[in-house]
Amino acid sequence: MKILIVDDEVLALSRLKRMLTTLGYVDIIEADNPAEALELVKKERFDLALLDINMPGSSGLELGYELRYHQDDLAIIYQTAYDEHALKAFDIGAVGYMVKPFSIEQLESTIERVKVKESHPEELRIMSKAGDNYYLLKPDEIYYIQADLSEVMIRSQKGFSYYAQKISDLEKKLEKYDFVRIHRSYLLNINKIKEIETIEQSKLRFTLQDISDQIESSKDGAKAFRNKYAV
Repeated sequence: MKILIVDDEVLALSRLKRMLTTLGYVDIIEADNPAEALELVKKERFDLALLDINMPGSSGLELGYELRYHQDDLAIIYQTAYDEHALKAFDIGAVGYMVKPFSIEQLESTIERVKVKESHPEELRIMSKAGDNYYLLKPDEIYYIQADLSEVMIRSQKGFSYYAQKISDLEKKLEKYDFVRIHRSYLLNINKIKEIETIEQSKLRFTLQDISDQIESSKDGAKAFRNKYAV
């Protein structure tokens, strides 16, 4: 297990690393500020992040959103001297919340929860971003996904938000959730289709439920859609 630990207090970092080492974890990377932690997650993947909540510049809660945006399967455990942030922490999708000073036994049992979650994965959630806001979206809340360079734009009832993966990667992640590639730039949730219209060059135009957006397929996308759904 590769673990990222983030705390602005040197002694707290040292104590946490010592406890993890005692528990047998050796692949541990330290960061003493949110900016450094974010850069680390952009460069490499981690299985678990242990984040302090009260840090200067950006709180651990804000950092949690940023880290999950760049690595949505990252397990997060929060550590803090206060307990009033617990509800917000679990909103982000944290698997644990420890109030300092915690014991090595508490740390061990909290990490065990991460292992249990990995063996019993929950329904997929996608952490997307719109300005300073973050959305934790279920697949059935998404109408369609549009490629935008190395990211994608996700259309939901909340409007458009960004997700830091290529559309081909997201296509694989959503393959069991009724999404179809109708264009190299579009993934469409077939359960959100209201009407289908044939347009020039045998392409298809899709009108969607509850929103005014219309999206058009490519010729190849229309052919693949017809073959799959006998349209």
